[in-house]
Amino acid sequence: MGSLKATAACSGVPACCIDLEVEPPHLRHPLLVLGLDPTVSSDRQCCPLRIASLPWFRDLAGAWIFYSVLPAWPWLSPRFERIARFAPWIGLVIGGLQALLWFLLSAMNWSVESCALLAIALGTWLTGGLHVDGLMDTADGLAAGQERCLEAMDDSRVGASGVQALLLVVLLQAGALIRLGTWAPMALVMAAVIGRVAPLSAMARFPYLRQGGTAAFHRRHWRGVLDWVPAMILIVLLLLSAALRGGGLVLSVSLVLTVGLGAAWLLVERLGRRLGGHTGDTYGACLVWGETFTLLSSALLFPVLSGAG
Repeated sequence: MGSLKATAACSGVPACCIDLEVEPPHLRHPLLVLGLDPTVSSDRQCCPLRIASLPWFRDLAGAWIFYSVLPAWPWLSPRFERIARFAPWIGLVIGGLQALLWFLLSAMNWSVESCALLAIALGTWLTGGLHVDGLMDTADGLAAGQERCLEAMDDSRVGASGVQALLLVVLLQAGALIRLGTWAPMALVMAAVIGRVAPLSAMARFPYLRQGGTAAFHRRHWRGVLDWVPAMILIVLLLLSAALRGGGLVLSVSLVLTVGLGAAWLLVERLGRRLGGHTGDTYGACLVWGETFTLLSSALLFPVLSGAG
């Protein structure tokens, strides 16, 4: 429990807001498992309050705080043990805000190049640079070699490899968004979602390399197939949304999802096998590259399949 509170402190989350104590579900009262108080009669339990006390809803609130700089939900007591499963839903919000910015700037006749750069900047700001930091640290660690990899990742100083990785990602994402043009808002949403699915694969398949590390709780509280459910629901909703719009859009979205997820999975596997596991830094790197792969595949497929290529 102490390591998780330290994790929250390192993430800028007030320790007083966190309840990380876990009791085996089979020892709890059945109503407690559902987040309800068995000492309070059902006619006295307000429905909104009951919903707000559900464990999964508290995890969602924790994910909102951990993965973004957006204001916390004042009526909830967040929980952080299993927040990773809701990361794609936070990505939906972040990608939606990036898409909204794109629409607003386009309505004011800003150039596509300006829209692309500002959308990327907004995405970085909304996450507090959490994942970009992991990208740079991972690049520096890989450049340092197998023996000094983890040591280099821990170093607070950014090396040349980290700067190059950041520059490469920004240029690739900007180029893809400029090519996408009017398709960019949709691609931004898809990229933000798919990018946050990538670390789930790393948590599921590989050990965490630093016991007591700031992101070790993700792996420690991983619950297998159950933690995939929120991401799978969101992907299905994206496909249904594309199908409702018609015009063959569902084919384009399906292909982009397949290519983006496939490329992200390959990166997760490659890093995991090379390092023998993953860290919080590599989680962030997989996320950022997952976003980049999705934007690139969108730029390759959307204009062509829509007849604009």
